Amino acid sequence: MPKSSSGQPPAGGAPRRALLGATVASAAGLALGLPQAAQAAGPVEAAARKRPGSFRDLPYPTVIAHRGASGYRPEHTLGAYQLALDMGAHIVEQDLVPTKDGHLVCRHENDITGTTDVADRPEFAGRKATKSIDGVQLTGWFTEDFTLAELKTLRATERIPGTRQHSTLYNGRWDVPTFEEVLRWADRAGKERGAPVWLHVETKHPTYFRSLGLGLEEPLARLLRKYRRDRATSPLFVQSFEPTSIQKLHRLVATPGVVLLSGAGTRPWDFVESGDPRTVADLITPAGLKEIARYAKGIGPTLDLVIPRRADGSLGTPSTLVADAHAKGLILHPYTMRNENQFLPAEFRRGTDPHAYGDAFGAFRAYFETGIDGIFSDQCDTALLAAAEHRRR
Repeated sequence: MPKSSSGQPPAGGAPRRALLGATVASAAGLALGLPQAAQAAGPVEAAARKRPGSFRDLPYPTVIAHRGASGYRPEHTLGAYQLALDMGAHIVEQDLVPTKDGHLVCRHENDITGTTDVADRPEFAGRKATKSIDGVQLTGWFTEDFTLAELKTLRATERIPGTRQHSTLYNGRWDVPTFEEVLRWADRAGKERGAPVWLHVETKHPTYFRSLGLGLEEPLARLLRKYRRDRATSPLFVQSFEPTSIQKLHRLVATPGVVLLSGAGTRPWDFVESGDPRTVADLITPAGLKEIARYAKGIGPTLDLVIPRRADGSLGTPSTLVADAHAKGLILHPYTMRNENQFLPAEFRRGTDPHAYGDAFGAFRAYFETGIDGIFSDQCDTALLAAAEHRRR
């Protein structure tokens, strides 16, 4: 929960346990080739080894590795997940899409044109297709047209090579992981660390996949039950941009749910399909948040809902969303902080190169000061240092 001006948790708020003050030991950083910020960090505090009883015991602010350490490795690979964990991320995110034969795999989108080497594989040239996904026409290769065995022959690649040339060094090193493989990895890593590995798991395009007979919620719930992550105190969040997906999961498992929220004028795709006229602006009213709190424990708004940007791209006046959500007992995990100029608010950009790093620490400071409970970040080492600085203040 956010701190009051006195430095104490607000009345009625859940207490926060002792927090991480560092990422990983320098020796581990050198061995893994971590960025300098992570190498400079000291050993993990003993408090981080405690087993949290619920999500409200997570460190504040919570740092969520967006698609793993996606600023440094091809996203949604076991390499990206492991690096995020080694850097000290509190939670590691997965996005789930299905294969043709119903397996859940980790990709940000079912369109794998830019995140695998499929375009260079002549045996799959005939699988190229044009589809409408949530109202958007896309041409490429899609997971639902591949069996898991076929998908496993592909290799993961960097999604934005022009921005992250360093990450292209790791093209082809990892395949597309199944979610079950990630659950096994998390269990192994948790035993090695002596503390659970927290996951943040998103159902992608659930209405679309349900229309294909490839519903996501039931197979996800089966895996959560199999790996004992189906409880209210399990170290895992389920999240979706479609509220009805979280409602379905709420009926299947007790795992805490998070409703993701895009721009204020947008409509969740399940609302579009069902004829529900409400927009995200309706969902973030006190009445909308009260409804969300009936089946979810938190929201994941775009950062622009927390602090809108002015016409020139700079930050404006913070909205009341943080206070309104906290009043309904909801935590906030907004998305996504990235270090590169092109993604930062205008006043935090440095120089004219869109791919260069700007003043990410300044941007983190502005967002943390709103009282958000955590944040998704592509560069979780930067986020961890910014979170430590925020706690000191």
